[in-house]
Amino acid sequence: MRMMGLRTDGGRRFGAWLLFATLAVALLLAPTETLARRSRHKTAPVDSEESQTDASAKSGLTAPYASACVMEPTSGTIVFAKEMHKPWPTASLAKMMLMLIVAEKLHDGSLKLTDQITTSRKAAKTGGSQVYLKEGETFALEEMMKAVVIHSSNDATLAVAEYIAGSDEAFVEMANKRAGELGMADSHYYSVHGLPPGPGQQADVASAYDSAILARELIKYPDILRWSAIDSCMFRDGTFELRNTNHLVRTFRGCDGLKTGFYYKAGFNVVATAKRNGLRLIAVVLGSPRKNQNFGEAGTLLSQGFLNYYMYPVAKKGAPIGQPVQVSDGTPASLKPVWADDLAVFLKHGQEKDAVKFRYELPPSFAAPIKTGQRLGMGDVLVDGKLVGSVPLVAPADVQRQSLFSRLTGKF
Repeated sequence: MRMMGLRTDGGRRFGAWLLFATLAVALLLAPTETLARRSRHKTAPVDSEESQTDASAKSGLTAPYASACVMEPTSGTIVFAKEMHKPWPTASLAKMMLMLIVAEKLHDGSLKLTDQITTSRKAAKTGGSQVYLKEGETFALEEMMKAVVIHSSNDATLAVAEYIAGSDEAFVEMANKRAGELGMADSHYYSVHGLPPGPGQQADVASAYDSAILARELIKYPDILRWSAIDSCMFRDGTFELRNTNHLVRTFRGCDGLKTGFYYKAGFNVVATAKRNGLRLIAVVLGSPRKNQNFGEAGTLLSQGFLNYYMYPVAKKGAPIGQPVQVSDGTPASLKPVWADDLAVFLKHGQEKDAVKFRYELPPSFAAPIKTGQRLGMGDVLVDGKLVGSVPLVAPADVQRQSLFSRLTGKF
């Protein structure tokens, strides 16, 4: 009897264990994308970019990436492109538009970093990557933006969008208007955060080229690069760590931004920017099946860009040009204009010998008196016949008008 009892008890324990294991496996195998779609309104952090490493199984992605490009932002020159105008699901790259609108409003004074952002019920219920904001919880705009840029927080993104536009729907209209102004013809926003679309919803899309255009605008604002370069920092009085989803800020020399995005159909997306030896580049890689592959391809494209290209200094502030101009009734009777500012142009190594030419837009003479720093004309720089930069030409020193006696007698 004791042996039978032991068998019965053991069988029950085994059956319970088997049931538990079956449920656990079922949960593990649940379609992440389906859960992520639900997370537009629930709080399961299933689209967290840090929690996923492989998108190939569910998305069908196999190539290193679906599209990519590398841009030099000063000139807008594209030095590498593959399918760069192909619209692609942005995932959290959609937050770059919120980042830009915030930066522009900080610049024009309509927003301040100290503005207090209160979390709505809708924002508190937003899923995916989040900082677990509670309804009514308030943080300064700067803290919210750190959560957005560093941690890719969806709840903070929605809270900021609502503060700016009154609702996420109104902000989406604002985002699409700004995209049109920037010429982002391959892009359309349907959400403020880029979460996977639910039933009846459409995915936010942008091309690699449009993403580079947007990044080109973003890097004009020091606050954006200050936030996007942070490896990690604390949130909510030191109780929550924000760790940068962009691994390149830790692994690629000179990288100080900019944004990542992920869900299964989108794959892994990154917009990365780095600066070395005075040259800044932007690399966009969309639709990689694996996270490390995405960062690796972006790093490789940036490295190739830095290897093959550089900024060639063509003008130095205060240095004279080679062409003198006459000054009528002046002492002295001629001068050599100087560059009003520094200028460097983006070139491929070895290209400068024959490609760089100068063109000076100056009148044949000036009438005295002339003041130091007075604008005299423009100096244009052309590469292979194309205008790539212009700098004002100014007077290096005062030129006095000759006295009446000097003008009459010709004696100086």
